Amino acid sequence: MAAQDFNILLATDSYKITHFKQYPQGINKIYSYFECRRTKGSQFNEVVFFGLQYLLKKYLTGRVVTEEKIEEARLFYQMHFKQAVFNEDGWRKLLEKHDGRLPVRIKAVPEGTVVPRGNVLFTVENTDPSFYWLTNYIETLLVQMWYPITVATISREFKKILAKHLRATSGGVAGLELKLHDFGYRGVSSQESAALGGAAHLVNFCSTDTVAGLLMTQRYYSCPMAGFSIPAAEHSTIISWGRNREKEAFEQVLDQFPSWPVSVVSDSYDIFNACRNIWGDKLKEQVMERGHDSCVMIRPDSGDPAETLLQVLKIFEECFGSSLNSVGFKVLPSYLRIIQGDGIDLTSLDQILQKLSDEGWSAENIMFGCGSALLQKLNRDTLSCAFKCSYVETDGKGMDVYKQPVTDPSKGSKRGRLSLRRNSDGLMETVEEGAGKPEEDFLVTVFENGVLMLDLSLEEIRKNARLQHEEAESPLHNQEVVHTQLINGIH
Repeated sequence: MAAQDFNILLATDSYKITHFKQYPQGINKIYSYFECRRTKGSQFNEVVFFGLQYLLKKYLTGRVVTEEKIEEARLFYQMHFKQAVFNEDGWRKLLEKHDGRLPVRIKAVPEGTVVPRGNVLFTVENTDPSFYWLTNYIETLLVQMWYPITVATISREFKKILAKHLRATSGGVAGLELKLHDFGYRGVSSQESAALGGAAHLVNFCSTDTVAGLLMTQRYYSCPMAGFSIPAAEHSTIISWGRNREKEAFEQVLDQFPSWPVSVVSDSYDIFNACRNIWGDKLKEQVMERGHDSCVMIRPDSGDPAETLLQVLKIFEECFGSSLNSVGFKVLPSYLRIIQGDGIDLTSLDQILQKLSDEGWSAENIMFGCGSALLQKLNRDTLSCAFKCSYVETDGKGMDVYKQPVTDPSKGSKRGRLSLRRNSDGLMETVEEGAGKPEEDFLVTVFENGVLMLDLSLEEIRKNARLQHEEAESPLHNQEVVHTQLINGIH
């Protein structure tokens, strides 16, 4: 059910309060749609649809309008505008006629679906002619879908890069779902951002430190535990021992977690000294005793990522040796891996892995962490997200509507009722002006008159978002398999 303390009447842009007075006389239906516009030169050609189910469950489902909320809104907008512009009669009629439930229908592609840019992702229309003004009143809330869609899309782009390099340097994609760890909790703007962004990343990966995202997938996407982590050191737990006791700090981590993979940040002073003289000498036996099921993951956290990683790999090869995998790339012993969480974005990740490959190293050796570039360095323009009206009915007569700015053709909008189909070439395309066939439409009704009509699990969403060929090569997102992989240190 919707949050009891949330007032949907106050969850809109100020100017929308006055819009019910601006539509044509006799209008009885407004139909709008959401898309990620296609733009020239964008690095993102397709998007992952995710997050609508959360917004519907938390904010729109059930009895969301009450007498108390109407009165609260009336007083608020009277002070805000210094005049009576609030549609008090309309909201009271909605409360009386529909018991406070929104007479709206929302059709959407199933979450996790990967859709080419420039296509409709969901549509909104009023189901009661008296409440035509409601469709675009809730635009403000629904357009916030841009955030989970963008994070899920960026996360999947990370996955594409990792899969490419894993295939090239190891012959497969084993452990792919653990290769990118979400470090972004502290770097986002709010708890809800952490939850939405963290959950969006979990559409593609099973590796995270963002607890808020895990809780969201439990509560709204029927997933008992969507992601995993391991014991890990931070700088405070290392430097609190003092500079002369760095070896003792590292040893403490090994002793406290003897039978589980551990991550130890090792650049507090000199990453190369730590790798050669502490990990590769003073603690060498303890590292080698741990085996593949309790590997040590060394974390550099400063300097040029690619150059630092190459030097660390060279040092570890000298100290611990390496072997060649089935496709001829070097791999450290299974008890030793590296995690790089500093300076990671889509560009640097590809560059780092290419440099490692050029030097003969497999991507199997490295796991990555990402924070701001995954959850925060993005905005609504990253995927050009927009919500536009495309069809209206006035006195029962339908009309396709659109915008077509002479100064910017890229902002032209779609016309009429929309559907999403796969064409004869197998590509998804939007059909405009009501010409689509219902049996071909990917859009399904997910919300109608206050009721959630489709409730997908995260497991179903993950299947929709899989990379091509991934299902055949990797048992992705099976909870027991992922748990076993984590224990076995497949990073």
